[in-house]
Amino acid sequence: MSKRAILVVDLQNEYWPTGKFPLVGIDAAAANAARVIAHARAQGDLVVHIRHEMPGGPIFVPGTEGAEINAAVLPQDGEPVITKNFPNSFRDTGLDALLKQQGVTETVVIGAMSHMCVDATTRAANDLGYSTVTIHDACATRDLEFDGVTTPAAQVHAALMAALAFLYGEVISTDAFIAR
Repeated sequence: MSKRAILVVDLQNEYWPTGKFPLVGIDAAAANAARVIAHARAQGDLVVHIRHEMPGGPIFVPGTEGAEINAAVLPQDGEPVITKNFPNSFRDTGLDALLKQQGVTETVVIGAMSHMCVDATTRAANDLGYSTVTIHDACATRDLEFDGVTTPAAQVHAALMAALAFLYGEVISTDAFIAR
């Protein structure tokens, strides 16, 4: 049987409507993330909270309210919190060492943003040999613009989840995850 870790990626205040970089559907994604976290805690899974910081940047400035983990998914005592400075939660952090120390073989990724840090973290976990599951309705993103064309968040999210499901692991709903 695999040992599982839930990676709660960047569910920070900056992404809520009161923050500087709000995401489409963040409240619904956070509600599902909270369900995933509660289920994981009940199962004895490792829950790892990941925070993005951008020293000197326009968002996620260390020490600001926007950089704090949102109240909907706050860590409990003893749950590790990893601070990162890049989209990939493994890059220049102790995440891989922590997971290896705990004997983790499966990662479950939830959080924000689907097209950036969730994507980078899921792909990195897969590249490092972890079995990966992404819970699509416990993730959120935003509209993206390229070359004068705006792609709605729902399409950005769907395209990214389809890409992850193609080769980088399983992509399932919160309900499907909890039903296992």
